[in-house]
Amino acid sequence: MACFERASPALKDVLLKLYRAEKPMEMDHHLHEFGAVEYHIQSSASDPHQAYLSISTPLLTQDALQSHGLSQYTRETVKGVSSDAAEIVEPAKEGYQLTLRLNFDKIPSGKDSVKVITEISAVQAVLLSSQLREMLQNVNSQVTFQGMYKPIKLVYHPREPFFVVRQPQKIIAVFPMRFKENSDVIIATAFFQELMDVGSSKEWAKAPPCTWSPIPPPELRGELIEDLSTNGGFVSFDILPRHVEGKRLDKTVWSLLNFYAYVKYHVKCTRGFIQRRMRKRLESLVKVLQKASSEEEQQQQIKKDKGCKYMRKIVSKSKNFKRRCGNLSRKIKRVRLRIKIRGVGRFHRRWLRLPKFCSSKGYAKLD
Repeated sequence: MACFERASPALKDVLLKLYRAEKPMEMDHHLHEFGAVEYHIQSSASDPHQAYLSISTPLLTQDALQSHGLSQYTRETVKGVSSDAAEIVEPAKEGYQLTLRLNFDKIPSGKDSVKVITEISAVQAVLLSSQLREMLQNVNSQVTFQGMYKPIKLVYHPREPFFVVRQPQKIIAVFPMRFKENSDVIIATAFFQELMDVGSSKEWAKAPPCTWSPIPPPELRGELIEDLSTNGGFVSFDILPRHVEGKRLDKTVWSLLNFYAYVKYHVKCTRGFIQRRMRKRLESLVKVLQKASSEEEQQQQIKKDKGCKYMRKIVSKSKNFKRRCGNLSRKIKRVRLRIKIRGVGRFHRRWLRLPKFCSSKGYAKLD
């Protein structure tokens, strides 16, 4: 992710490590950052009080004149960081645009040392801003075409070029927006539309007007088709003369260089926010479902307990019924045995007695 601050955090950490080292350090370190920015830090143990910092920044356009070396504005800005602690080395190391000799003995101690090293870490922002600054100031020398100046293609990142067009009353910066995922396109489109609505309000009347269009603006007619093939449309800013006057020019230039990074940062944060909200919503729904299932289980358990109690009552009632029936039958038997009718025994002996038969034949017992 690109750093919106001018000072490089990685370079700052390395320089602070060298400055605060208790023992001499031998260092030959390369750093690479967003936008093809490269640093080369060299330090020798034999000379621990000095270090060399070489910086290489991308050429924003092939039309930039590099034969003259650093511009006067860049030299003055770099010297203004700390004339004693940082010194420009001529010529610069091969493959780099600027080489600085750092004298750690002349860096003030305490909190001021962090401030000076932070300013040294922001030199790459000075180099980048100076390139775009010179282009905006020298754009009057560009060839005109059908009443307008020819767009200047600037490449801060190989996959993210943008265009600057100078017109009589304003400067137009056009950003072709490209995204890898369709969800990012949806989020970015909503962001651009909101940016247009906010920019047209009275509270932000002093800000550069912003427009978004799904098709290329008229200022880019005639450009290469690969530069105009986008899935996120085109964002344009109308930079008026008051936006590039005095100290505002540096702020405007730095904002233009980091617009792509700002959009990606916003899209990433928005996607993360949506995902967090979805997870929280899912967790709340899961809690509701778990609560409903637990309540249903409790109700089923209550019904089961009630059913068991009812069955126990039925069983106990049936046992009582059997016991009562047994008592009743025994009472009936006792009552029946106690009933006596006179003459029944005599009647039984006389009339119901079986006769005895005698046979004339005898039987021999078999052995």
